[in-house]
Formats: sequence, structure tokens, C-alpha cells
Amino acid sequence: MIELFKPTWMVETAYEIDPQALHQHGIRAVFSDLDNTLTAWNNPNGTPEMRDWMQRLQAAGIPLIIISNNTAKRVGKAVEALDLPFMARSLKPLGFGITRARKKLGLAKSEVVMVGDQLMTDIAAANSAGVRSVLVKPLIDTDKWVTKINRVVEKPVMRQLKRRFPKEVQWQEKIN
Repeated sequence: MIELFKPTWMVETAYEIDPQALHQHGIRAVFSDLDNTLTAWNNPNGTPEMRDWMQRLQAAGIPLIIISNNTAKRVGKAVEALDLPFMARSLKPLGFGITRARKKLGLAKSEVVMVGDQLMTDIAAANSAGVRSVLVKPLIDTDKWVTKINRVVEKPVMRQLKRRFPKEVQWQEKIN
């Protein structure tokens, strides 16, 4: 059961994920959570680092697609300035949203990666969908109220993951 929450990789921020490394792993698309993963939940405009990473992905021919539990209206408004495609109401931790987006692109499970800041939703959804995942640290220390509940539950889950997989569940500088 604990394997459901085990990320493939763990890096500080999504912006550290190198498009060349993605290509080396056969990854052709990046799916990403929005709030506190790609942008701070209270600042949808993002940062220069985020925009630079998006440009590097685009230059490498790797599409970036938002996978969010929020409504289409909320996600659409948040990504409007970023001009990103998205899958709203994805039902994370279930893998439905990831699977729908993957099939829409015509990609195999091995060709996508899900990036997110929460074990209980993003990583569980990736594992449920059978795709690789990257856990990142939240961009800011505050969360929406519903996420705060997940953070409390995540702490003992992370401790258990580290005990069970000590060499695999640790922060890295890049995906290897």
C-alpha cells in the first residue's frame, strides 16, 4: 500500500527537471499539478524561472499539460496568461485525469511523467495511472485549506517511505 505514494524522483522544484534528462528517459510529455508545483497557489502569474523552464521544455518539443483537481473555470483563469493546456477535475489521487491526458496525446505510460508537490494526490495519481512521477517541494509554505489536511497526513507517510526505501526516497539535484 505504501508504494502508492512512492515517487520515482524527488527534486526541489519542477524547474530543475532538465528536458534532456527527460528525453534520456523516453519522456515525451510532462504533466504537472498547478498550485504550489508550477506556480504559488496565490500567484498564478508564476516566476521568471518557471517561464524559462516552460521555454526549455517547448524548445525540446516536450508539451507541458496541467493536471488539476480544480474546476475548468479556476484552472483556465490561472493558466490563461501561461497559454497552457489543462485537464480539470482530474480526480486525483485517482489516475483518471492522467490517463485521459495521456491517451489524448497518444502516448504510452512510459512516455509521460507527473510532477507534483503532494504525495496524497499527485504521486498517488501517477502511480494509479502507471506513470513515473517527480515529487517537488511546495513553492511556498502556505496552502489552501484542503491541502493543509493532506500535508498533515503526508508527514507520517513520508517517514514510512524513507524507512522502507531509504536509498530511493531522498531529495536529488536532478532526475537521474
